[in-house]
Amino acid sequence: MSTTEPSTYKPDIPSDPVAQTTANIHIELTPNALDSLAATRFVRSPSAGATVLFIGTTRDTFNDLPVSSLAYTSYAPLALATLHNIATTLLAKHALTRIAIIHKLGECPIGEESIVIAVSAPHRQAAWRAGEEALEETKKRAEIWKLERFEGGDGVWRANRDGVMGVKVGEGEGAA
Repeated sequence: MSTTEPSTYKPDIPSDPVAQTTANIHIELTPNALDSLAATRFVRSPSAGATVLFIGTTRDTFNDLPVSSLAYTSYAPLALATLHNIATTLLAKHALTRIAIIHKLGECPIGEESIVIAVSAPHRQAAWRAGEEALEETKKRAEIWKLERFEGGDGVWRANRDGVMGVKVGEGEGAA
């Protein structure tokens, strides 16, 4: 189900980043601009022969409708726990060296980064697979929602994943 919001609506966003960091996992939800270089530096290791970096940006259309901006909101304590669980699972599953998942909260204009995922592993195949799986699991499971604003119209709340407006994700509309 989706709801609409007037163009003047501003989601309640924390003013400072919230993060969890261990020796090999960095999870962050932030209202600030994302720093892909910092994520890459975090995962870098002499024991890793491969580093994969994914940067997701706000695109200017959705289903042929012109998008003016996105705004992300979250229940941060639960989202951090979910993201940490995803990272812990992928660390073991793909024998990763390190992983970082950083997601933007608040306004995210067209062309700006909304998510940065960096992973390192001894070998490239594991890093490639884990990077993609980290993105898919984040979009599928993390308690992060987006308000997609369209040119000349109101905003529409959606789960933080691709899908059809107003259609519950999981009803065959493209959860892949």
